[in-house]
Amino acid sequence: MANFDKNTTLTQVSATGLVPLFTHNDLDLCLGVLRASYEAGVRVFEFTNRTENSFKNFAELIKIAEDEMPEMILGIGTIYDAATADKFIEVGTNFIVAPVMNPEVGKVCQSAGIPWMPGVMTVTEIYNARVAGAEFIKIFPGEVLGASFVKAIKAPMPDVQIMVTGGVSPTLESLKMWFDAGTTAVGIGSQLVPKDVLASKDFSKVTEIVGNALAIIQDLKK
Repeated sequence: MANFDKNTTLTQVSATGLVPLFTHNDLDLCLGVLRASYEAGVRVFEFTNRTENSFKNFAELIKIAEDEMPEMILGIGTIYDAATADKFIEVGTNFIVAPVMNPEVGKVCQSAGIPWMPGVMTVTEIYNARVAGAEFIKIFPGEVLGASFVKAIKAPMPDVQIMVTGGVSPTLESLKMWFDAGTTAVGIGSQLVPKDVLASKDFSKVTEIVGNALAIIQDLKK
């Protein structure tokens, strides 16, 4: 069962505007990145389901976060089907993110009372996702669709809450472009945890990079 209710999660995503994405087979590396992000001020974190150890590591991270990082809202990403969604819900995921729009996953999330953030590329998909219960829409891949797409969507759908993933850098130029277009939040992965930083386990550098991105976003949201 989730530790946070749906409204708390959605509010926090909107408030901080940044959702780091990360996964690795090594639990210690995952924990180091999670702790570094928490220290930087992150309160919503997406662990992506992309490695053979993803489920095992996520289940451990949920337990550790509950004890060490009580304000961290940890969720799972890269979920394609209802069966996988159920599996992660059982170990306590607080939200589910997907690269595709599968209404069956949406039903499972609604039953569990947690947010579902499906990936979309068209206006029709956005409409169908919202009808299926998605309060937050994931624009993916952002580098293909572009900030102009977000701006165009906000005209006929001004109340749609958008998280962009892909094509977002933790720089003022990139973040300003997306937030000026009407983005509510961004998901950023490897650019928050560069390969050399991960290899050296320099988690203080992760805290620095993530903290800078959060500060930029907060200034942009004023």
